[in-house]
Amino acid sequence: MKDLGNRIFDCKRCALFDLDGTLVDSMWMWFKIDVEYLGRFGLDYEEGLQQKVEGMSFSETAVFFKEHFNIPDSLEKIKQDWLDMAYHKYAHEVFEKDGVLELLSALRDRGFKVGICTSNSIDLVNAVLSARGLDAYIDCIVTGCEVQNGKPAPDVYLEAAKRLQVLPEECVVFEDIVPGILAGKNAGMKTVAVADEYSTQFWRNKCEQADYNIDSYRQLI
Repeated sequence: MKDLGNRIFDCKRCALFDLDGTLVDSMWMWFKIDVEYLGRFGLDYEEGLQQKVEGMSFSETAVFFKEHFNIPDSLEKIKQDWLDMAYHKYAHEVFEKDGVLELLSALRDRGFKVGICTSNSIDLVNAVLSARGLDAYIDCIVTGCEVQNGKPAPDVYLEAAKRLQVLPEECVVFEDIVPGILAGKNAGMKTVAVADEYSTQFWRNKCEQADYNIDSYRQLI
C-alpha cells in the first residue's frame, strides 16, 4: 500500500464501508427514482430532499416520505415499489468505484475483516455486490433497518464491530456523507471521507469532520 494507505490502516484490523456513494457509484440513481416515484402521485421533487433523508434507514425514509408527502400507500408498499424500481439498476447499471476491487483484495491479503454498513435495503446491497463480484470480499453486512437508530448515531457501526468481533478502535470507516462520518466518529472509529460527485458541495465539511480524505481508492494502493 502507499504511505497514506499505511497511515490509515496502521494498527487496524477491520475496514467498514458505507455502500452508496462510497463503495459503489449509485447516488445518481436515487434522484431519478425519487422524481419518478413522487410523479406517480402528482408531486414535484423538492430541492434538498436527498439531504433531508441522508443517514436514514430504508424504513425510516419510507416513514418520512409517507408523512412528509402524505403518501396513501402502506410503508411496506412504498418500500416494495422502491425495490422494484431500483433492483434492475443495482444489478446492471451500478458499478463499483475506481480501485475498490484492488483495495478489497489488498485488505484481504493483510488479513483485514471487511464490513458494509448501509442505510440501503439488504436486497439491493446483495444485488450489486453479486453483480460486481464484491461479495467474496465482504465478511459482514449491517443495514440501518437492523439497528435502533440510523446515522449519525453509531448503532450500525457498533453492530458491525460486534459481529466481526473487533473493538471499535480497531476499525476504520469509509463514508461519503457527513452523517455517516459522524456515525463512525460517534462509534469511536477512525473515519475517511470519500469523494463523490453527488456530495461535492459538502466536500469541505466532510474533510473537516473526517480523520482522512481521499479522491480515489487508488491513493491507497
